[in-house]
Amino acid sequence: MTDDLGVKGISGRNIPQLRKHPRVRVSAPFPCSLTRVGVLRKGAVEQSLGIVYDLSAKGVRVMTEAVITPGDRIAMSLRLPTLAASMFIEAATVRWGKEQTYGVEFEGLSPNENKHLQTFMNHQSSSAPPPAG
Repeated sequence: MTDDLGVKGISGRNIPQLRKHPRVRVSAPFPCSLTRVGVLRKGAVEQSLGIVYDLSAKGVRVMTEAVITPGDRIAMSLRLPTLAASMFIEAATVRWGKEQTYGVEFEGLSPNENKHLQTFMNHQSSSAPPPAG
């Protein structure tokens, strides 16, 4: 598991990441559900499943067969392994997509949702094995 605090370059030195919010790769990808908000396109499914591979305080990278494109607004239900119940994100925007993998940015998270995400990210970072090399 790695995070975006720094990546080793070919020279072996850390290269700083340009992200505002560091991304944490999850040790065990977990499921989520996605629902398009607003008008549905013909052939689009109202609710789809996805798998979360990494997340930050402001979004996730998810793989799904959902019919979504950058700019779409969605709602998400995340089942963080550290929570007993799913966390519902009412508003998020698809920012990029490539081969059924999408970057999704959360909008207007509550302080409680922020706390759950931060707790999960801290848990993932502290349980990471030491880097090889």
